[in-house]
Amino acid sequence: MPELTPALTLDGPLARIRLRRPKLANRLELIDLQTLQQHLQTVNAEPAVRVLLLEAEGRHFCSGFNIDAVPGVDAGALFEQLTNAWEEARPVTVAAIQGGVYGGATDLALACDFRLGVPSCEMFVPAARLGLHFYRGGMERYVNRLGVAVAKRVLLACETLDARQMHDCGFLDRLLADGAALQAETEAFCQRLCGFAPLALAGMKQHLNAIASGRLDLAQLQADIARSNASADLAEGVRAWQEKRTPQFKGQ
Repeated sequence: MPELTPALTLDGPLARIRLRRPKLANRLELIDLQTLQQHLQTVNAEPAVRVLLLEAEGRHFCSGFNIDAVPGVDAGALFEQLTNAWEEARPVTVAAIQGGVYGGATDLALACDFRLGVPSCEMFVPAARLGLHFYRGGMERYVNRLGVAVAKRVLLACETLDARQMHDCGFLDRLLADGAALQAETEAFCQRLCGFAPLALAGMKQHLNAIASGRLDLAQLQADIARSNASADLAEGVRAWQEKRTPQFKGQ
C-alpha cells in the first residue's frame, strides 16, 4: 500500500491503526477510507485481538475526508460506512487524540468506545458552513453519545469546542496533561483492557451499543450471557479472584 495510508500493527491482543499524513493534519483520502475498512476487517477476523487503538502522527488527530479528492464522491456515505463499521468492531476501540479533530473525523472518534485527549485538543465540524448535510449515522452517534444540545452546538452552530469542553460534554473520557502523559495512559489503559475476559468484554460492548441505539436483541443478549456463564474464562476469573492472582483468559 502507498506509504502514507493508515498502518496496521498487530501485537498479540492489541491492534494499532495509525494515521500517517501529519503534514495534512491526517486528512483522509479515498484510499485511506478503503484502507481503514480493510484493516478493520483484518482485526475483526483475528480472534486474538481484544483491543483496537486508533492513533495519529503529528500535531492533529484528523481533519476528516478530503472532499475535493474525488469529484462526485458522496463523502458522507463513505464516512458513514466506515464509522458504522468502526462502532460495530468486535474489539474494544480506543482513540488517542493528540490535537485537533475535525469534520467527519469527529464521528470516527465518537464511534470508538473510549477517547483520550490532551489540552491541545479541539473539535469543529464545518458542515453547515459548507452546505453539507451530515449523515444519519453520525447525527445518531452525536445525539446518543453527547446529547442533542451538544449535537446542535457542533453541527448547527458550528461551534469549536476546546479540550475542556470536549471533556465536559463527554467527547473525551480522559484529559491528560500532555503528549507524554497521553501516550503512557493510553498504553496502560489498553493493556488493562487486554487483560479482561474477551467473551464478556466483546458481548457487553455489543449490547451496550445496541441498548443506546434502541436495537437490543434480547435473545442474543441472553445467549451471550449464557455463553459467558458457561465459559472456562469465568471459572478462571473466579479462581484468580480467590487466589489473588492475575487471571489468564483465553476467550473460551
